[in-house]
Amino acid sequence: MTSYVLRRLTTALVMLWVVGTIVFSVLLIVPGDPAELLLTTGGADASTDAVENLRKKMGLDRPVAEQYVSFLADTARFDFGDSLIDGTPISETIALRLPRTLELIAVSMVVALALAIPAGTYAGLNAGKRFDRAASAVNALFTSIPGFVSGTLFIYLFAQVLRILPAGGYVAFAQDPWMHVQMLILPTVTVALHLMTIIFRMTRASVLEMRAHDWVRTGIAKGLRRRQVVRRHILRNALGPVITVVGLQLGILLGSTVLVEFVYNWPGLSGFLVSSVQQRDYPSVRAVILTVAAIFIAINFLVEVAYSLLDPRIRLT
Repeated sequence: MTSYVLRRLTTALVMLWVVGTIVFSVLLIVPGDPAELLLTTGGADASTDAVENLRKKMGLDRPVAEQYVSFLADTARFDFGDSLIDGTPISETIALRLPRTLELIAVSMVVALALAIPAGTYAGLNAGKRFDRAASAVNALFTSIPGFVSGTLFIYLFAQVLRILPAGGYVAFAQDPWMHVQMLILPTVTVALHLMTIIFRMTRASVLEMRAHDWVRTGIAKGLRRRQVVRRHILRNALGPVITVVGLQLGILLGSTVLVEFVYNWPGLSGFLVSSVQQRDYPSVRAVILTVAAIFIAINFLVEVAYSLLDPRIRLT
């Protein structure tokens, strides 16, 4: 097990280095001078001295090899420099906004898992019956509704018509816990609905596949309790693909929650990335991309370790 974890950890570190190298190289191959492009946004004129000063501030006046080594060293220290827009340290902005996005994703994932896995398991065990048909129909309906559409509908229904929940915004938990929870409900439900459709389908399909195996039929024929067969022989083996999908969705949500955060005015990391792209704040864009990539790689690493605990055969690969 230790050697398997070390191999996966080494692979994760190499992937992170490759991503960092690609992100660093993108700035070098952008057509034109990044400093000049930033200063001339919106048709403004920029003097030669202003461009040179900004190039020096961004470190573009140094040799490429020196820039690369400095970039890797700063990244290892989680030092992404200052924003070109307001001069705020980028690491502080990420440290402020990232927990908000992670909170939204984590709570949504817990809700989705708590509802979708039991529903998918029950539907798979009772394939073709009334519950399976009804749950599959509802799942197909939610799958066809984009997150920003369901979010808009939720705001209209619960905030404007029923007036039982706020339409959006953010209040820190330490400042007002109850208001924080209220503002978290609608974004959580919006994200969780999308996750539930994926987890439900994967759980149902995995349970159906496990039911057909010989060891399940043998366990039933030997007189084992149905609950024991489901828990030890069906569900445990069916959770492997589900965990893989959950890990991938966690990584994808880091970048795809931008619409949900925009609809509910939730000040997370995705909104910071969008504003940085619009303002051509290249250091901030690079820092956010690296942060998201690092979290995505870390999630995949943890998923592989969890998968190996469920299925020891994975450690031999």
